[in-house]
Amino acid sequence: MPAYGGQAVIEGVLMRGKKAVAMANRTPDGEIVIHQEPLSGLYKKDVFKVPFLRGLISLWDAMVLGMKFLTMSANIQTGEDEKLEGFNLYLTIGFSLLIGVGLFFLAPAALAGALENWLGMSSWISNLFEGLLRLVLLITYLVLVGNIPDIKRTFAYHGAEHKTINTFEANIELTPENVMKQSTIHPRCGTSFILSLVLVSILLFSIIGPLPLHWRLISRLLMIPVVTGIAYEYIRWTALHLDIPFVRFIIQPNLALQKLTTREPDKDMVEVSIKAFETMYTIETNE
Repeated sequence: MPAYGGQAVIEGVLMRGKKAVAMANRTPDGEIVIHQEPLSGLYKKDVFKVPFLRGLISLWDAMVLGMKFLTMSANIQTGEDEKLEGFNLYLTIGFSLLIGVGLFFLAPAALAGALENWLGMSSWISNLFEGLLRLVLLITYLVLVGNIPDIKRTFAYHGAEHKTINTFEANIELTPENVMKQSTIHPRCGTSFILSLVLVSILLFSIIGPLPLHWRLISRLLMIPVVTGIAYEYIRWTALHLDIPFVRFIIQPNLALQKLTTREPDKDMVEVSIKAFETMYTIETNE
């Protein structure tokens, strides 16, 4: 069965297949509007099958598509027609990456490195502290933004997206009643990927051992592609082996973290998610 996925946008859901993406949004007057478009030929190339490299490509792809469709969903709510594409799109993504890397990678590394020198900690303890600090920052961030009313609604659409995918993968008819009964948790969620990224970074950075502060920071930047590739393959592997009890056990922290980024959706949200999935799936199966 194809591994379909998606993400929440403003008052809507984006669903992604291998050939096309489809977004459904609830307009301010209550109607559901659909936007669909084919994916470029890049998605059909063998590079997407290369282990570890496909993780980096998929992450970049998700960011580009995500930013583009988030802007489109915002336009639907405001009635404006601002476009985020070309140079402005990549500039926005680059700035977001800069903030994310600085906050979640470099800041914990700098603090842990300073404490290692000041307190004389071993490199293993220092790297463990760095990883735990990174995890605390992540959880704190999710808790804080999750209490913003508009973000709460987006997290509810995230829950609707998961419920829809879970219903499809269980071979159950996609009706609002059936979808509402499903879990808001899904093993391939991006939130699970982020936690795996943090845990993999603890392991790999500990292997590197002690480094001067400047090399410590440089190593964190250079290792981001490696950490990303490993985390992606781990998430992919666990999602394919959920029939193994040990795998179901080790992914529990990943699933638990999703409770911070999903909420129970209402029926209107589920209807939007179903519409997005059905539109995408029709394109996937008719071409």
